Amino acid sequence: MQPNSILAKAVHFVLIGGAATAALSAPAVYAADENKVERIQVTGSRIIREGAVAPTPVTVISGDELLATGATNIGEALNQLPALGSTYSLANSGRNIGTAGLNVLDLRNMGTARTLVLVDGKRHVSSSAGSQRVDVNTIPSSWVERVEVITGGASAIYGADAVTGVVNFILKDDIEGLEFSATKGFAGESSHSKEKLSLSYGTDFDSGNGNVAFAVEYSGQDRLRSLDREQTAISFSELRNQNQAPGSVDPNDPDKILTPNAGYYAINRDGVFNLDGWKTFNPDGSVRDVYTGSNVDGVKCADCDSFNLREYTDLQPEFKRYNINFKANYQLNEDMKAYFEAKYVNSQSSDYGQPAFFFGTPLNVKRDNAFLHSSVTELMDAQNADSIGVRLFTDSIGQRIEDDTRETQRYVLGLTGYIGDDWEYDTYAIYGQTDLERVNKNNMIKKNFAYALDSVIENGVAVCRDADARADGCVPINIFGAGNASSEAQDYINTVSTGTSVIKQTVLGGTLTNSMLYELPAGEIGFSTGVEYRKEESIQKEPKNAEGTFFNVLGEDSGEYDVKEIFAEVNIPLLADLPAIQQLDLELAARYADYSTIGDATTWKAGLSWQLNDELRARSTYSRAIRAPNIGELFGALGQNFFNIDDSCKLDNLNDLTPEQAAIRKTSCAALGVPADFNSDYDSATVEGLSGGNEDLKEETSTSYTIGAIYQPDFIYGLSISADYWNIVIDDAISSVSAQDMIDKCLDSTTGIDNVYCQRITRDPATGEITSLTSQSLNIAKLEAAGIDFDIGYVFDLYNGDVNTNMVVTHLLKRNEYPFQNEPGTSNEYAGMTGEADWQANFTATYSKDNWGVYWRTRFIDGVSLYTPQELEKNPNPSSSMSYGKYFISDASVSYAFDSGIKLKFGVDNLFDRDLPYGTTGTGAGSASYDNVGRYYHATFSFAM
Repeated sequence: MQPNSILAKAVHFVLIGGAATAALSAPAVYAADENKVERIQVTGSRIIREGAVAPTPVTVISGDELLATGATNIGEALNQLPALGSTYSLANSGRNIGTAGLNVLDLRNMGTARTLVLVDGKRHVSSSAGSQRVDVNTIPSSWVERVEVITGGASAIYGADAVTGVVNFILKDDIEGLEFSATKGFAGESSHSKEKLSLSYGTDFDSGNGNVAFAVEYSGQDRLRSLDREQTAISFSELRNQNQAPGSVDPNDPDKILTPNAGYYAINRDGVFNLDGWKTFNPDGSVRDVYTGSNVDGVKCADCDSFNLREYTDLQPEFKRYNINFKANYQLNEDMKAYFEAKYVNSQSSDYGQPAFFFGTPLNVKRDNAFLHSSVTELMDAQNADSIGVRLFTDSIGQRIEDDTRETQRYVLGLTGYIGDDWEYDTYAIYGQTDLERVNKNNMIKKNFAYALDSVIENGVAVCRDADARADGCVPINIFGAGNASSEAQDYINTVSTGTSVIKQTVLGGTLTNSMLYELPAGEIGFSTGVEYRKEESIQKEPKNAEGTFFNVLGEDSGEYDVKEIFAEVNIPLLADLPAIQQLDLELAARYADYSTIGDATTWKAGLSWQLNDELRARSTYSRAIRAPNIGELFGALGQNFFNIDDSCKLDNLNDLTPEQAAIRKTSCAALGVPADFNSDYDSATVEGLSGGNEDLKEETSTSYTIGAIYQPDFIYGLSISADYWNIVIDDAISSVSAQDMIDKCLDSTTGIDNVYCQRITRDPATGEITSLTSQSLNIAKLEAAGIDFDIGYVFDLYNGDVNTNMVVTHLLKRNEYPFQNEPGTSNEYAGMTGEADWQANFTATYSKDNWGVYWRTRFIDGVSLYTPQELEKNPNPSSSMSYGKYFISDASVSYAFDSGIKLKFGVDNLFDRDLPYGTTGTGAGSASYDNVGRYYHATFSFAM
């Protein structure tokens, strides 16, 4: 995105905001009522209550706490909460095509599509094509009052997608004054740095009847490569334990050993081939032997001429974000207020990946290639070889780079007020749109590369062998030794592939609430009802020049749907002022939805809130929720994908089975034409295939319940303890059969190979190797999770200062996935695995006295296993690296506020420079829970008036 384009968007945005301000500034008569009782609405209910008693378990994080560390993006801070997985953070957002720079929330690690993100209780447009995933970095951090996290199905209150819970961002209202903040931070071990600038201004007008405010934010960070840190620069690989006792199942005598300074010797950026032993090329193109050393496992070795793949791993991406926000409200009369909100967000991120590579299928280089060094041709002649097969990372042609630019705009226009004394209404219209441009650079055109590689000498000059290719501009390429390819050859071989997406959301809705509908002996009945219309659209355009390139030929997830909904909620006080029952309330909610895709859907919720006395309150909810399939799951066209598999027909894998299982698989493998002696040097292979959506999908259904208690003892003033058990089960979960499951189910069928799984797999008739797989979305899986959340807060005085402590703990009891819900005996248990530790906790403490402030946070992650119990049941000693140990990381800061409004803050994240778990880079879906930057220093200057 060019700077002038950003400026143009910003000017357009300001003009829209100014027009809206003028519209909301019409003269009106309004008399403020200073005697009105403050009412508070908390996430999980639309009924407004006096006080702050939550009807369901809610974790609340203040905006100040989110900004207390050196995090410059709000998603980075939220992902460190125990209830949220690190599925998409900046550390791992480049794992998939088109996701670089995203920060998406994932409650309970049950899928980002199952977490509903709201802003002030209202929907927000998605940031990812074909999905409902909201990039929380699009939310202005300077305006966040608090964030409320509720676990469990909330579809009856907020609609679909809330099957695991809701994260609701509550923004500040009636903003007054000027606030400016500047943050700069840098890593202690590398040149990695971050910065953030924010400016907010708000003012009342027309004697306080109206308020208008705007905020501008910029945040950015440098790229951090794995090689930039000593700990992550070392290459690791699991090598076969050459000293293992035959048939050993002892964990102290593992099958493989995680070994430093190890990797593949059979491929590198200079080119590797096997002729009279493994050879590679020097910078001048001459040949030399590959040193493999003594610790060799197939095509890998340790302390040898292995290639460090971490050269292509980024710990943190280059990222920039520009955020402009505007809001205004105006009291039209005593009972009616108009409000308007608008935002424009531009985020840019770059993901550096591996260059195009050739490994399983080497490049065929002929004897008369124009660039072969004489030492190579002499070797070929001595071995009577007319060609060699070269395995190569094509660094000389260029590392693949993906630049993702997202532009998000969102507008909210509404009227809120009172009808009579007791009925409060809120009507609103929302429009949101995200435009995504994905630019993939250095995308190899395979045909051009093949022409350029096949070169000969004519009239003393290197030319492409194919005359037609020469006529079309073919430039020969020298791949022998890194850096020998000419820029002209690079331009001929590479192309830039650009994909675009447009995501649109339109919402029309209204609610009507009466918190005192009817008085019963035990209290007032509260009631809320509403209607909502929502339309979701996603149009994805993939590059036409991707066909025949190294880049995936993706399907286009284009489609739309709409839904009409009506909902109601009631709070009924049942009993009050009785022994052991100070107050007992029943809460009921229901929602009926009519989708253009799946038809009718009904959700509901029931809950009890039981105040035993002034110190103790119990609460419980039970709910049924749904998630309608999103556009990508429904309408996604089949697109090119690559699957990691371990072929179950390999002899090594057949030998690990019982005789009965092995017999069935051998029969199936033979029927598929796989040779009886089929094996491979590779532990896993990457196989090309197709994946896409399915228009026959139906909704997922979820049942969840919570039961808990809050204890606030009178004898310890300022102490509050809550504990809540939660349980979530999702049936008909939308998933796709994994490539490995597809292979195994094909081979394990007792009725032979005439089954749906074998039909989706193709093999090479000559070798038996798998050549392709096809996968589509299905309502096939089941998910379940359960745990206990603890929230302990204690506020007290110390040395004439205020201490505020809080500890949030999650104990994960189970997290099961059933790939096939009709096979309840087959599941994968993920509780205790990477990213889903049995215990996680955040402890924070602040101390403020006079103008000084001190902040401390310690985050704890329990030790985790790298293998599921099911995997260990089959093989109890797969590796020397079986787990990551307990992990503590602490952040601290100190601040001083001057009387002039200036405030200075200095802090250190990862104060004790805690290392990553051994062997990891912290860039996986689960391992991103661990800090991969190292000790990080930051300073903030702020001013408020």
